[in-house]
Amino acid sequence: MVMAKRKICVVTGTRAEYGLLRWVIDGIAKSPVLELQLIATGMHLSPEFGLTVQEIEADSHRIDRKVEMLLSSDTPVGITKSMGLGMIGFADALAELQPDLLLVLGDRFEIFAAASAAMIARIPIGHIHGGEATEGLIDESIRHSITKMSHLHFVAAHEYRQRVIQLGEDPDRVFNVGGLGVDSIMRLDLLSRHELEASIGFQFLSRNLLITFHPVTLEKNTSVNQINQLLNALSELQDTGLIFTMPNADTDGRILLERVQGFCKERTNAKAYTNLGQLRYLSCVRYVDAVVGNSSSGLTEVPSLQKPTVNIGDRQRGRLKASSVLDCEPNTLSILEAIRRSFSSDFVCQLKTTQNPYGNGGASTAIIRKLEDTTIDTDSFKKSFFDLPAQ
Repeated sequence: MVMAKRKICVVTGTRAEYGLLRWVIDGIAKSPVLELQLIATGMHLSPEFGLTVQEIEADSHRIDRKVEMLLSSDTPVGITKSMGLGMIGFADALAELQPDLLLVLGDRFEIFAAASAAMIARIPIGHIHGGEATEGLIDESIRHSITKMSHLHFVAAHEYRQRVIQLGEDPDRVFNVGGLGVDSIMRLDLLSRHELEASIGFQFLSRNLLITFHPVTLEKNTSVNQINQLLNALSELQDTGLIFTMPNADTDGRILLERVQGFCKERTNAKAYTNLGQLRYLSCVRYVDAVVGNSSSGLTEVPSLQKPTVNIGDRQRGRLKASSVLDCEPNTLSILEAIRRSFSSDFVCQLKTTQNPYGNGGASTAIIRKLEDTTIDTDSFKKSFFDLPAQ
Protein backbone atom coordinates (compact mmCIF):
# COMPACT_ATOMS: atom_id res chain seq x y z
CA MET A 1 0.00 0.00 0.00
CA VAL A 2 1.42 3.38 -1.02
CA MET A 3 1.36 5.88 1.84
CA ALA A 4 0.02 9.35 1.07
CA LYS A 5 2.62 12.06 1.15
CA ARG A 6 2.56 14.61 3.96
CA LYS A 7 1.39 17.95 2.56
CA ILE A 8 3.63 20.84 3.61
CA CYS A 9 2.25 24.27 2.70
CA VAL A 10 4.89 27.01 2.51
CA VAL A 11 3.87 30.68 2.61
CA THR A 12 6.14 33.39 1.22
CA GLY A 13 5.46 37.12 1.06
CA THR A 14 8.75 38.90 0.26
CA ARG A 15 11.77 38.59 -2.02
CA ALA A 16 14.20 38.18 0.90
CA GLU A 17 12.06 35.55 2.60
CA TYR A 18 11.75 33.50 -0.59
CA GLY A 19 15.52 33.65 -1.00
CA LEU A 20 15.88 32.11 2.45
CA LEU A 21 13.18 29.50 1.86
CA ARG A 22 14.29 28.53 -1.63
CA TRP A 23 16.34 25.47 -0.67
CA VAL A 24 13.71 24.29 1.81
CA ILE A 25 11.08 24.55 -0.94
CA ASP A 26 13.34 22.60 -3.32
CA GLY A 27 13.91 19.94 -0.66
CA ILE A 28 10.19 19.49 0.02
CA ALA A 29 9.49 19.22 -3.72
CA LYS A 30 12.14 16.49 -4.11
CA SER A 31 11.27 14.54 -0.94
CA PRO A 32 9.80 11.05 -1.42
CA VAL A 33 7.48 11.50 1.57
CA LEU A 34 6.55 15.21 1.40
CA GLU A 35 4.26 17.06 -1.00
CA LEU A 36 4.89 20.76 -1.61
CA GLN A 37 2.09 23.31 -1.54
CA LEU A 38 3.06 26.92 -2.15
CA ILE A 39 1.20 30.14 -1.36
CA ALA A 40 2.52 33.50 -2.61
CA THR A 41 1.29 36.70 -1.00
CA GLY A 42 2.24 40.24 0.03
CA MET A 43 5.01 42.01 -1.87
CA HIS A 44 5.40 39.10 -4.30
CA LEU A 45 2.14 40.12 -5.99
CA SER A 46 2.81 43.86 -6.10
CA PRO A 47 4.26 45.60 -9.20
CA GLU A 48 5.41 48.39 -6.87
CA PHE A 49 7.81 45.94 -5.22
CA GLY A 50 8.99 44.22 -8.39
CA LEU A 51 6.28 41.55 -8.85
CA THR A 52 8.72 39.00 -7.47
CA VAL A 53 6.22 36.16 -7.82
CA GLN A 54 7.84 35.83 -11.26
CA GLU A 55 11.09 34.71 -9.59
CA ILE A 56 9.26 31.83 -7.92
CA GLU A 57 7.68 30.83 -11.21
CA ALA A 58 11.07 31.06 -12.94
CA ASP A 59 12.34 28.43 -10.47
CA SER A 60 9.68 26.07 -11.90
CA HIS A 61 7.66 25.88 -8.70
CA ARG A 62 3.90 25.72 -9.08
CA ILE A 63 2.16 28.33 -6.98
CA ASP A 64 -0.97 26.68 -5.60
CA ARG A 65 -2.63 29.85 -4.37
CA LYS A 66 -2.02 33.61 -4.57
CA VAL A 67 -3.38 35.57 -1.62
CA GLU A 68 -3.76 39.25 -2.48
CA MET A 69 -3.62 41.32 0.69
CA LEU A 70 -1.29 44.31 0.27
CA LEU A 71 -3.07 47.66 0.14
CA SER A 72 -1.34 50.64 -1.46
CA SER A 73 -0.80 52.24 1.94
CA ASP A 74 2.03 52.22 4.46
CA THR A 75 0.06 53.76 7.33
CA PRO A 76 -0.77 51.75 10.48
CA VAL A 77 -4.40 51.66 9.34
CA GLY A 78 -3.40 50.40 5.88
CA ILE A 79 -1.11 47.69 7.26
CA THR A 80 -3.79 46.53 9.71
CA LYS A 81 -6.39 46.34 6.93
CA SER A 82 -3.90 44.35 4.82
CA MET A 83 -3.61 41.86 7.67
CA GLY A 84 -7.38 41.52 7.75
CA LEU A 85 -7.53 40.88 4.01
CA GLY A 86 -4.73 38.35 4.43
CA MET A 87 -6.61 36.37 7.07
CA ILE A 88 -9.67 36.19 4.82
CA GLY A 89 -7.55 35.02 1.86
CA PHE A 90 -5.57 32.47 3.88
CA ALA A 91 -8.76 31.06 5.40
CA ASP A 92 -10.04 30.23 1.92
CA ALA A 93 -6.68 28.97 0.63
CA LEU A 94 -6.06 26.64 3.58
CA ALA A 95 -9.63 25.31 3.44
CA GLU A 96 -9.05 24.38 -0.20
CA LEU A 97 -5.51 22.98 0.16
CA GLN A 98 -5.99 21.12 3.48
CA PRO A 99 -2.25 20.86 4.30
CA ASP A 100 -0.88 18.64 7.03
CA LEU A 101 1.43 21.43 8.17
CA LEU A 102 1.89 25.13 7.40
CA LEU A 103 5.56 26.15 7.19
CA VAL A 104 6.39 29.82 7.70
CA LEU A 105 9.50 31.91 8.28
CA GLY A 106 10.09 34.95 10.43
CA ASP A 107 7.98 37.76 11.69
CA ARG A 108 6.23 39.89 9.08
CA PHE A 109 2.57 40.83 9.23
CA GLU A 110 1.76 38.67 6.18
CA ILE A 111 3.07 35.62 8.04
CA PHE A 112 1.14 36.54 11.18
CA ALA A 113 -2.07 36.54 9.12
CA ALA A 114 -1.25 33.13 7.62
CA ALA A 115 -0.36 31.60 10.99
CA SER A 116 -3.52 32.98 12.62
CA ALA A 117 -5.70 31.45 9.90
CA ALA A 118 -3.92 28.09 10.24
CA MET A 119 -4.30 28.10 14.03
CA ILE A 120 -8.07 28.61 13.77
CA ALA A 121 -8.24 25.91 11.08
CA ARG A 122 -6.42 23.48 13.42
CA ILE A 123 -3.50 23.08 11.03
CA PRO A 124 -0.15 22.50 12.80
CA ILE A 125 2.49 25.14 12.10
CA GLY A 126 6.24 24.89 11.63
CA HIS A 127 8.08 28.15 12.33
CA ILE A 128 11.58 29.02 11.09
CA HIS A 129 13.82 31.65 12.73
CA GLY A 130 11.84 31.99 15.93
CA GLY A 131 13.31 33.08 19.27
CA GLU A 132 15.19 36.03 17.81
CA ALA A 133 15.01 39.57 19.16
CA THR A 134 14.55 42.81 17.21
CA GLU A 135 13.67 45.31 19.89
CA GLY A 136 13.03 48.19 17.50
CA LEU A 137 10.33 46.44 15.50
CA ILE A 138 6.72 45.36 15.66
CA ASP A 139 8.17 42.13 14.23
CA GLU A 140 9.44 41.29 17.74
CA SER A 141 5.90 40.78 19.06
CA ILE A 142 4.74 39.12 15.85
CA ARG A 143 7.62 36.63 15.93
CA HIS A 144 6.95 35.53 19.52
CA SER A 145 3.21 35.33 18.81
CA ILE A 146 3.85 32.98 15.89
CA THR A 147 6.07 30.90 18.18
CA LYS A 148 3.12 30.36 20.53
CA MET A 149 0.90 29.33 17.60
CA SER A 150 3.48 26.87 16.27
CA HIS A 151 4.20 23.20 16.91
CA LEU A 152 7.64 22.70 15.34
CA HIS A 153 10.40 25.27 15.74
CA PHE A 154 13.50 25.58 13.56
CA VAL A 155 15.82 28.11 15.18
CA ALA A 156 19.13 29.59 14.06
CA ALA A 157 21.26 29.46 17.22
CA HIS A 158 21.45 27.92 20.70
CA GLU A 159 20.44 31.19 22.37
CA TYR A 160 17.31 31.35 20.23
CA ARG A 161 16.42 27.75 21.07
CA GLN A 162 16.63 28.63 24.75
CA ARG A 163 14.34 31.61 24.24
CA VAL A 164 11.68 29.54 22.45
CA ILE A 165 11.78 27.03 25.32
CA GLN A 166 11.52 29.94 27.76
CA LEU A 167 8.27 30.85 25.97
CA GLY A 168 6.91 27.48 27.07
CA GLU A 169 7.60 25.31 24.03
CA ASP A 170 8.49 21.62 24.31
CA PRO A 171 12.31 21.25 23.95
CA ASP A 172 11.76 18.04 21.92
CA ARG A 173 10.13 20.14 19.20
CA VAL A 174 12.67 22.98 19.11
CA PHE A 175 15.51 22.28 16.67
CA ASN A 176 18.68 24.35 16.30
CA VAL A 177 19.35 24.08 12.56
CA GLY A 178 21.32 27.31 11.97
CA GLY A 179 20.48 30.22 9.70
CA LEU A 180 18.94 29.68 6.29
CA GLY A 181 20.80 32.65 4.79
CA VAL A 182 24.11 30.84 5.17
CA ASP A 183 22.81 27.98 2.99
CA SER A 184 22.39 30.23 -0.03
CA ILE A 185 25.93 31.54 0.29
CA MET A 186 27.23 27.98 0.35
CA ARG A 187 25.03 26.70 -2.49
CA LEU A 188 24.91 29.54 -5.03
CA ASP A 189 27.60 30.16 -7.62
CA LEU A 190 27.99 33.90 -7.13
CA LEU A 191 28.57 36.15 -10.13
CA SER A 192 31.99 37.44 -11.09
CA ARG A 193 32.50 41.17 -10.69
CA HIS A 194 32.24 41.69 -14.45
CA GLU A 195 29.04 39.59 -14.66
CA LEU A 196 27.54 41.49 -11.75
CA GLU A 197 28.30 44.91 -13.21
CA ALA A 198 26.74 43.90 -16.51
CA SER A 199 23.70 42.38 -14.79
CA ILE A 200 22.85 45.42 -12.66
CA GLY A 201 24.12 48.11 -15.05
CA PHE A 202 26.45 49.63 -12.49
CA GLN A 203 30.18 50.37 -12.70
CA PHE A 204 31.99 49.73 -9.43
CA LEU A 205 34.27 52.49 -8.15
CA SER A 206 37.39 52.27 -6.00
CA ARG A 207 35.13 51.75 -2.96
CA ASN A 208 31.53 50.56 -2.91
CA LEU A 209 28.70 50.16 -0.43
CA LEU A 210 25.50 48.12 -0.46
CA ILE A 211 22.77 49.98 1.42
CA THR A 212 19.39 48.78 2.71
CA PHE A 213 17.47 50.90 5.21
CA HIS A 214 14.03 49.96 6.54
CA PRO A 215 11.69 51.84 8.88
CA VAL A 216 12.03 51.22 12.62
CA THR A 217 8.39 50.29 13.09
CA LEU A 218 8.17 50.78 16.87
CA GLU A 219 9.29 54.41 16.52
CA LYS A 220 6.92 57.16 15.45
CA ASN A 221 7.93 59.78 12.91
CA THR A 222 11.64 58.87 12.85
CA SER A 223 11.89 57.54 9.30
CA VAL A 224 12.36 60.90 7.56
CA ASN A 225 15.05 62.13 9.92
CA GLN A 226 16.95 58.84 9.94
CA ILE A 227 17.04 58.43 6.16
CA ASN A 228 18.14 62.06 5.83
CA GLN A 229 20.97 61.45 8.31
CA LEU A 230 22.08 58.38 6.38
CA LEU A 231 21.98 60.13 3.00
CA ASN A 232 23.88 63.09 4.43
CA ALA A 233 26.61 60.71 5.59
CA LEU A 234 26.79 58.96 2.22
CA SER A 235 27.05 62.29 0.38
CA GLU A 236 30.29 62.98 2.29
CA LEU A 237 32.06 59.98 0.79
CA GLN A 238 34.40 60.44 -2.17
CA ASP A 239 34.80 58.03 -5.11
CA THR A 240 32.37 55.54 -3.56
CA GLY A 241 29.76 53.59 -5.47
CA LEU A 242 26.40 53.37 -3.70
CA ILE A 243 24.06 50.46 -4.44
CA PHE A 244 20.65 50.77 -2.74
CA THR A 245 18.03 48.06 -2.33
CA MET A 246 14.53 49.32 -1.61
CA PRO A 247 12.76 48.97 1.75
CA ASN A 248 10.01 46.44 2.43
CA ALA A 249 6.29 47.20 2.62
CA ASP A 250 6.41 48.39 6.23
CA THR A 251 4.81 51.28 8.04
CA ASP A 252 6.31 54.56 6.73
CA GLY A 253 8.30 52.72 4.05
CA ARG A 254 7.29 54.97 1.16
CA ILE A 255 9.04 58.08 2.48
CA LEU A 256 12.30 56.11 2.56
CA LEU A 257 11.77 54.95 -1.01
CA GLU A 258 11.11 58.50 -2.21
CA ARG A 259 14.18 59.94 -0.49
CA VAL A 260 16.47 57.23 -1.85
CA GLN A 261 15.14 57.63 -5.38
CA GLY A 262 15.61 61.40 -5.21
CA PHE A 263 19.16 60.98 -3.89
CA CYS A 264 20.08 58.59 -6.70
CA LYS A 265 18.66 60.84 -9.43
CA GLU A 266 21.09 63.56 -8.44
CA ARG A 267 24.21 61.35 -8.47
CA THR A 268 26.01 59.23 -11.03
CA ASN A 269 27.66 57.08 -8.33
CA ALA A 270 24.36 55.89 -6.81
CA LYS A 271 21.67 53.54 -8.10
CA ALA A 272 18.56 52.06 -6.48
CA TYR A 273 17.04 48.64 -7.20
CA THR A 274 13.53 47.48 -6.40
CA ASN A 275 14.65 43.86 -6.49
CA LEU A 276 18.16 42.54 -6.97
CA GLY A 277 17.22 38.94 -6.25
CA GLN A 278 19.29 36.76 -3.97
CA LEU A 279 22.04 35.84 -6.45
CA ARG A 280 22.80 39.45 -7.38
CA TYR A 281 22.37 40.65 -3.79
CA LEU A 282 24.87 38.16 -2.38
CA SER A 283 27.20 38.82 -5.32
CA CYS A 284 27.09 42.51 -4.43
CA VAL A 285 28.01 41.65 -0.85
CA ARG A 286 31.04 39.77 -2.14
CA TYR A 287 32.42 42.79 -4.03
CA VAL A 288 31.42 45.82 -1.94
CA ASP A 289 33.57 47.16 0.87
CA ALA A 290 30.73 47.16 3.41
CA VAL A 291 27.00 46.65 3.85
CA VAL A 292 25.24 49.63 5.41
CA GLY A 293 21.76 50.00 6.91
CA ASN A 294 19.54 48.07 9.29
CA SER A 295 18.56 44.88 7.46
CA SER A 296 18.77 41.51 9.20
CA SER A 297 20.90 40.27 6.30
CA GLY A 298 23.79 42.39 7.57
CA LEU A 299 23.85 40.27 10.72
CA THR A 300 22.74 36.84 9.52
CA GLU A 301 24.36 36.49 6.08
CA VAL A 302 27.04 39.13 5.45
CA PRO A 303 29.45 37.80 8.13
CA SER A 304 29.75 34.53 6.19
CA LEU A 305 31.29 36.50 3.31
CA GLN A 306 33.66 38.22 5.78
CA LYS A 307 32.46 41.70 4.94
CA PRO A 308 31.79 44.56 7.39
CA THR A 309 28.25 45.54 8.35
CA VAL A 310 27.47 49.08 9.50
CA ASN A 311 24.32 48.47 11.55
CA ILE A 312 22.36 51.69 12.09
CA GLY A 313 20.05 52.33 15.04
CA ASP A 314 17.76 50.01 16.97
CA ARG A 315 15.99 47.98 14.28
CA GLN A 316 18.15 44.91 14.89
CA ARG A 317 18.86 45.52 18.57
CA GLY A 318 18.85 42.18 20.39
CA ARG A 319 20.09 39.94 17.58
CA LEU A 320 23.31 37.94 17.82
CA LYS A 321 26.13 39.79 16.06
CA ALA A 322 29.48 38.76 14.61
CA SER A 323 32.66 40.75 15.20
CA SER A 324 32.26 42.14 11.67
CA VAL A 325 29.21 44.20 12.72
CA LEU A 326 29.75 47.87 13.64
CA ASP A 327 26.82 49.40 15.52
CA CYS A 328 26.17 53.13 15.22
CA GLU A 329 23.55 55.71 16.08
CA PRO A 330 21.15 56.96 13.34
CA ASN A 331 22.93 60.30 12.92
CA THR A 332 25.32 61.54 10.25
CA LEU A 333 28.46 61.70 12.40
CA SER A 334 28.05 58.26 13.94
CA ILE A 335 27.26 56.66 10.57
CA LEU A 336 30.29 58.29 8.93
CA GLU A 337 32.58 57.17 11.74
CA ALA A 338 31.35 53.58 11.43
CA ILE A 339 31.74 53.55 7.62
CA ARG A 340 35.27 54.93 7.87
CA ARG A 341 36.07 52.38 10.55
CA SER A 342 34.87 49.61 8.20
CA PHE A 343 37.32 50.89 5.56
CA SER A 344 40.30 50.93 7.95
CA SER A 345 43.10 48.46 7.35
CA ASP A 346 43.07 47.05 10.89
CA PHE A 347 39.33 46.31 10.75
CA VAL A 348 39.60 44.77 7.27
CA CYS A 349 42.43 42.57 8.51
CA GLN A 350 40.39 41.17 11.39
CA LEU A 351 37.54 40.19 9.06
CA LYS A 352 39.50 37.09 8.08
CA THR A 353 38.67 35.53 11.44
CA THR A 354 34.96 36.40 11.41
CA GLN A 355 32.70 33.63 12.67
CA ASN A 356 29.01 33.80 11.78
CA PRO A 357 26.89 33.06 14.90
CA TYR A 358 24.20 31.72 12.57
CA GLY A 359 26.27 28.68 11.64
CA ASN A 360 28.08 27.26 8.63
CA GLY A 361 25.19 26.03 6.48
CA GLY A 362 23.03 22.92 6.36
CA ALA A 363 19.84 24.43 7.81
CA SER A 364 17.68 23.54 4.80
CA THR A 365 18.68 19.87 4.86
CA ALA A 366 18.11 19.68 8.62
CA ILE A 367 14.61 21.16 8.28
CA ILE A 368 13.66 18.70 5.53
CA ARG A 369 14.83 15.74 7.64
CA LYS A 370 12.77 16.88 10.62
CA LEU A 371 9.71 17.42 8.45
CA GLU A 372 10.11 13.90 7.09
CA ASP A 373 10.78 12.21 10.44
CA THR A 374 8.71 14.11 13.03
CA THR A 375 5.19 12.93 13.81
CA ILE A 376 2.57 15.52 12.88
CA ASP A 377 -1.00 14.57 13.83
CA THR A 378 -4.03 15.90 15.68
CA ASP A 379 -2.28 15.39 19.00
CA SER A 380 0.42 17.80 17.83
CA PHE A 381 -2.13 20.58 17.99
CA LYS A 382 -2.68 20.11 21.72
CA LYS A 383 0.30 21.68 23.45
CA SER A 384 1.23 21.80 27.10
CA PHE A 385 3.12 24.79 28.43
CA PHE A 386 6.68 23.71 29.22
CA ASP A 387 7.66 25.25 32.54
CA LEU A 388 11.32 25.90 33.22
CA PRO A 389 12.74 24.35 36.39
CA ALA A 390 12.41 26.53 39.44
CA GLN A 391 15.54 28.55 40.19
